[in-house]
This record gives sequence, C-alpha cells and structure tokens, in this order.
Amino acid sequence: MTNRLSPAGLALAIAAALNGFAIQGAAAQSTQSVNVYTTREAALIEPLVAAFGKKTGIKVNTVFLKDGLAERVAAEGANSPADILMAVDVGNLVDVVDKGVTQPIVSPAIDAAVPAALRDGQNRWVSLSLRARVLYAAKDLKLASFSYDDLADPKWKGKVCIRSGQHPYNTALIAHYIARNGEEKAEAWLRGIKANLARKAGGGDREVARDILGGICDLGFANSYYVGLMRSGAGGPDQKKWGEAIDVVLPTFRDGGTHVNVSGAALAKNAPNKDASVKFLEFLVSDEGQELYARANFEFPVKAGAKTDPLIMALGALKPDTVSLQDVAKHRKAASLLVDKVGFDN
Repeated sequence: MTNRLSPAGLALAIAAALNGFAIQGAAAQSTQSVNVYTTREAALIEPLVAAFGKKTGIKVNTVFLKDGLAERVAAEGANSPADILMAVDVGNLVDVVDKGVTQPIVSPAIDAAVPAALRDGQNRWVSLSLRARVLYAAKDLKLASFSYDDLADPKWKGKVCIRSGQHPYNTALIAHYIARNGEEKAEAWLRGIKANLARKAGGGDREVARDILGGICDLGFANSYYVGLMRSGAGGPDQKKWGEAIDVVLPTFRDGGTHVNVSGAALAKNAPNKDASVKFLEFLVSDEGQELYARANFEFPVKAGAKTDPLIMALGALKPDTVSLQDVAKHRKAASLLVDKVGFDN
C-alpha cells in the first residue's frame, strides 16, 4: 500500500524542503570568498573587509605584497588564486594592466559611482580613494589660492621644501603637468622650483610641515592625507604640532583643477571568484564603503556626496582636474627623465 501524505502533511514537507534549500543557500553564501592581493597595508582596508563580510557573508582574504604585484600574479598564471589586485598610485595600476593580468570590470554601479577620469578607459582598473597634492604653507602667508605654476615664481626663492622629485608622488604631479603643458614647459617649471629650494629635495611630506614650523622654508607640495594623520595626533605629539603649524591650500592647474592620485583596484584575469569580487568592488565605492575608506586613512572619496573625515573636509571642496589619470600615467617615464635632466635632487 502506498503511503499518501495528507494536505497538511504535504505542506509541512514542502516547507521543510524549502527551508533546507534556504539553509544550503545561506551556507553556500557563507563559504564564498574573495582573495585580494594588495600593496596597501592590509590594516587600512580591514574595516572595509569586516563591514563587507558582515553585510554579505562573503569572506575577504588579503595577501600583502610590498612590491612585485604584477610579477607575482603573472608567475602564478591561470592557477592564480588572486581575485582583486589593489595598489596605491595610478602608475602601479597601469603596470598590472600592461602586464596582462587583469580583465574588464563590468558593473553599472561602479560606472555610476566613479567619474570616468578616475577609471581606466576600458574599465580594467578603478579608483577607490583620492589623495590630493596640496600646498603646505606658513600661516603668516595667508594664501587664499595657489597655482602649481606659482611654486616656480622667483619670489619664493629660498623658501620651498619638497621631497625627492623621483618619488612617485612628485613624478605623478610632474607627469600631470606634462600632460597639460608639454615637456618643454614642464622642464622650465621644474628648474624654477629647484631654484627656489631652501634645502636639498628629500625627506617625506610630513617633513615639509616640520621644516615650515622650524623656519627653514615657507611652503611646499605634499599629500592631503598627511594633514589628517598629523592633526589627528595619529603620528604623535610632535607631528600634531607640525600639522597645526601650517595652512593648507588646494592648488590648481591654471584653468584646471587639483592634481590627485589614487588607491585603486583591478580584477585579476583569472579571478576564481569573479562575481563575489565585483560585489566587493561595488561595496568599496558605495556610500558606506567610501565613508569607511575616508576614515581609514584621511582620504577623499571618489564618489560624489560620500562623507569625508572632518579634518580633510576642512581643507575645502576638492575639484580634481579633468585630465584622465590614464593620460597622466603615460608621461611617468618622461617625468622621471626630466627630474634627472634638471638635477632636481642634486
């Protein structure tokens, strides 16, 4: 005799089956993962990783690589476990693309959140946060505005401090100047800045603020996020004094905006967890992700309207120059050669 379920029993059986499928689906989601190879300190993205995991159940594993990111992924080939390649500086993002270890990121959400000038033309990398190359200045100068060209003005002779011209922060700025004005004008500009140096180019960005406080110089270019690190006290009491001793101006190119560099990411060519990886990238450029990024390292968000840390918001409204970072990156080698040609670091 065949056992038949009553209507009530059949309903219970169907409910149990559906519940089982739901449990299996949740378990499957909880076992999803994303593998991030990053040249950025993993601790800086840990708040984002934690928030994304809590929101989606997807685990993010990070592998910190001080350098050799593109080479590592290329050597691993088709069996590479890397899903996302994360780096600081547009040049490093272009390098992983040129190495042939990326694929396009297909996401309307990312396209809507990140301006085209801050993405690769073929969507092979995307910016996640911004740092501006700003002016640190002695408070008694009371500068309301400043052009990048102005640092070469002879009136600042003996009053400028800056780190090495060969540092990526400065070669990126020089490359941007070349993209806008050509190599001949860029060379004259660099010679003008060199003639205005109060000391040999070197040290770090925070030392520019230190030396302004010490009366060695009056002004110099440095990155915006160091202002937050100094003024917040994160770097200790001495650096807090340095940060409070300076005024900060968002300089612009003539008839343009402010030079920015980025932290960003690319999708690995053989990403084994592609769908989950795109979800993670979409989270990073969401309002929540952008706010966490801004708090983690005092950076500007790439998404318009996302919250910025108050210490950085106080610097004023950032208007990035509209020259594509992809175009800027093309001039990195020329920028480095110019630094050597004018003996900037000598």
